[in-house]
This record gives sequence, C-alpha cells and structure tokens, in this order.
Amino acid sequence: MATMQLHEVNTHGSHIYNNPRHGLRITGFVVLVVALAAAPLVAGEYQLHALIVSMTFLLPALGLNLILGYAGMLSFAQMAFFGIGAYSSALTAMRWGTPFWLNLIIGGLAAGVVAVPLGIPALRLRRYSFVMCTLGFAVIAQTVAKNLVSVTRGDLGLSQVPRPRIALWSGGFEVTGITSYYYLALTLAVLAVVAFLALVSSAAGRYMIAIREDETLAASVGTPTWHYRMIAFALSAVFAGVGGSFYVHYFTVISPTVFDPFYANTVLVIVLGGGVGTVGGVVLGSFLFVAASEALRIAPDLRMIAYGLLLIVIVFACPEGLLPLFMRKLDGLKGRTHVA
Repeated sequence: MATMQLHEVNTHGSHIYNNPRHGLRITGFVVLVVALAAAPLVAGEYQLHALIVSMTFLLPALGLNLILGYAGMLSFAQMAFFGIGAYSSALTAMRWGTPFWLNLIIGGLAAGVVAVPLGIPALRLRRYSFVMCTLGFAVIAQTVAKNLVSVTRGDLGLSQVPRPRIALWSGGFEVTGITSYYYLALTLAVLAVVAFLALVSSAAGRYMIAIREDETLAASVGTPTWHYRMIAFALSAVFAGVGGSFYVHYFTVISPTVFDPFYANTVLVIVLGGGVGTVGGVVLGSFLFVAASEALRIAPDLRMIAYGLLLIVIVFACPEGLLPLFMRKLDGLKGRTHVA
C-alpha cells in the first residue's frame, strides 16, 4: 500500500513540466528563447543590461527552486553560495588567467564543495532549524568576506576582474560589448534551464518530490531521504555558484555587499512570486522582478516604493505565484471556449 502511494506521488511529480499548470512547456520555452534572441534588435543598452541581470539571478533562483520547490526545504544560503562562486572564479581568473568555461566550473564546484559539509549536519535538522542554520551561514560568509582582507580585500572588494575569455585554454577572444555579454548570458540561462529540467525529470528528481510530499512515507519504503536532500542542497549551491561566476565576470568587481539580505530576498521573491515548484514560474519571476527593479533605477526615489507595491499586489492577487494564476486563467478560458 505504501509503495503504491509513493508511486502516485512520483507519478504526480513526473508531470511537473508536462502539465502546463506546473512548468514551462517546450513550445513556450522555444518562443521565449527566440524572442530573447531577437531582443538586441530592438532593445537599448540599458534594457539589455536589465535582461542580463535577470538571467544572472535566474541561476540562483533555479537552485532555490530545486531545494524549496522540489525538496521542500527553504534555504537562505543561496546568495552565500553565489558569492562563494563569484569570489572563487574571480580569484582564479586574476591569478592564473583561466578561460571562462573553467571559471564557471570552479565557481560552481567551490559552492558545491562548501555546501556538502554544511549540509551534513544542517539537513538532519527540522525544517525551521534548517532555515535558521542557512541564515547563520549567510551571515558567516559575509563576515569572512569582509575580514579575510588578505584574500578578498575586505570591504574594498576585488576589482579589475578579467572579462570572460572564450577559449579552450590560451588565446581565444574576450567578451566586451553589451550584445556579446547578452548572448553569453542567454546561452548560460538556456543551458541552466535545460539542465534543471533534465534533473527534475530524472529518478532523483521524482524522489525529491516524494520526499517533499511526505518524507515519512518516502523513508518507510526505503528511499534514502537524507541522501536525496543532500543532492538537492549541493546542486542548488552549484547553480548559485555558476551564477556568481558569470556575475563577477560581467561586472568585473565583487565585494561583500553581494551577501546582503536584499539579494537573498530578491531570489526568494523570484521563486515565490513566479511560482514555487515550477520552472516557467522561476523564469517569469526572474525577468519580471529583477528587470523591473533594474528598470526602476531611472527613478531612484520611487524605485523601492514601486517595487514594494508590485510585490504586495502579486501576493494578494496570486499567492501561489504568477504562473499558476496564468495557467488557471488559461484553463478557464479554454473551458468557456469548449462550452461555447
């Protein structure tokens, strides 16, 4: 009986991206990618910058969506892993002049390696204690970045970080223009979404969903719950670390401000506002909330007020997130069309 119930949970989870209520369908994803690919033809430099920032924050948001939406654990450590990936990538590139692809790997691996020893004790805690543990880790990470002056230069941060160099090792070409950065960010974002979809559609992804739905039931039928929670936690850190690597090579500077709670809250808003447990919701949330925040910089006095009002409206209008609301409206429209 328990096995049958777990199978039902897994079956439900496996349809997360096949069901338009819970994910970004392939057709919609393709249309979005094509539209984004054409954006430089009509958008100015500032609009492209806002889109680049949106796609950069999409990576830690995907990581948070993995651990919150699929494994059922809220973590405030995402931007700590983001910062670890950024610092690791920057220091490696500045010291050894490594190519961009290797910097991305180093940033992701550094974050993942730090996540494992943190997760060993933290993932044995109850959910509320786990949240507090990750919050404490984020504070520690920022403190280390400020005080390890010999490595991070403290509050001064690291500057003149090399720009992305596309090459197998030596030579190649350096990414400089805003359009080149934009297409590099778009490529990275597409690859991240594809990797995320492959992960959640795998057996590991279905086990994570089963654990989220009923951890006791999953454990009773032999599922190694702690093992899969650790996988989710480590991979969420890898997503964040890769995002941090791109971030530092785009802005070419990094300081402890990257660990500020504002950025952690932004990633949380992306996931919750777009639709937790959905891929399309996180994509939608990253463009809406991050791009809107960047666009509102033209009115700095009103920026945070307008941003806050937008969040309040969304919370009251669609507490489950924007994508689930859109899908319900679409289903309702289809229903009325069939009736007519």
